[in-house]
Amino acid sequence: MATIKVDLGKNSYEIVVKNGILKNAGAEIARACRGRTAVVVTEAGIYELYGHSLMDSLSSAGFHVFTTMIPGGEDCKVFDTAIELYNRLLGFGIDRSGVLITLGGGITGDLGGFAAATYLRGIDFINIPTTLLAQVDASIGGKVGVNLIEGKNLVGAFHQPRRVLIDPDLIATLPYPELASGLAEIIKHGIIADQEMFYFIRSRTDAIRGMESDTLENVIVRSCEIKADIVSKDEKESGLRAVLNYGHTVGHGIEAATGYSRYTHGEAVSIGMVTAALISETAGLAARGIAEEIAETLQYFSLPVLLDADVDLDKVIAAMKYDKKSVSRKLKFILPKRIGKVIITDSVTEADIRQAMEKQAMLFGQD
Repeated sequence: MATIKVDLGKNSYEIVVKNGILKNAGAEIARACRGRTAVVVTEAGIYELYGHSLMDSLSSAGFHVFTTMIPGGEDCKVFDTAIELYNRLLGFGIDRSGVLITLGGGITGDLGGFAAATYLRGIDFINIPTTLLAQVDASIGGKVGVNLIEGKNLVGAFHQPRRVLIDPDLIATLPYPELASGLAEIIKHGIIADQEMFYFIRSRTDAIRGMESDTLENVIVRSCEIKADIVSKDEKESGLRAVLNYGHTVGHGIEAATGYSRYTHGEAVSIGMVTAALISETAGLAARGIAEEIAETLQYFSLPVLLDADVDLDKVIAAMKYDKKSVSRKLKFILPKRIGKVIITDSVTEADIRQAMEKQAMLFGQD
């Protein structure tokens, strides 16, 4: 078991990583929250797999528990669904001592966390992520929100969970593309902050692809430690925390331009990481070859490293302009200088992006 502290003063909390922790979730949540009335927000398929175990654990710990289902998918991460959740919380009689528990992937955590942040001006929130992507990324840091047509998470809040419970056993049922989506974020953490982890991942490709338990737990814990450390230093993304968006400026543009249905989040970020590395090379910030090394690592895990030829690049760039991290209409880019070290810049132009993505197609396109 590993316990990782996100040190945010009065908003501090722990991330607990342990195989089988779902069976003891009730006791963990009871230690973190004052209330004993809880609402579990999840999807029907996730509930069938894990909901009964969670409900039993909560009941054993003295909680009075309600359950509510959401449809899942990016289409549900909108205001209409949030309003439905508010109405259900009211119907259950949830007051400010209530606890909202999300059981699911990043969409469930974002939407449920947004409801927890805004219902009665904020109630306690527990995140139990069931995808690798959510375990190493979305569940940590308190960024919650909903989408607008123009882009992802354009309306949201910072609302820290009271605890994050990560059970690596829960990802055993994931289809490989979903596992790979999470691995993209793990690789990202190595690129931005930990050269040793990046090369460890490259050396243990087969073990990770084969979901070898100890290796996978090792990279999950280290990935969580990296994100927790960055969030602890910059809770509300006023500076350092922006490095976590490496690959995301282009990635979010790709997702929006393709209707959130063509690429998983990790696949879009994978493409964006290679684009950013090529921009860095061209600008002379990084040594030649870093983009190919990053692309090769991503390809080990069957992640895409260039945009499909039939995707409209103009639409991708237009969508990027709605990025919530832009300031004075300037896009904020994270560029690698070397593996384990990145910089934040707002000097990347549309021409730089086009040039990099055209080079991406030449370098990594199929003959």
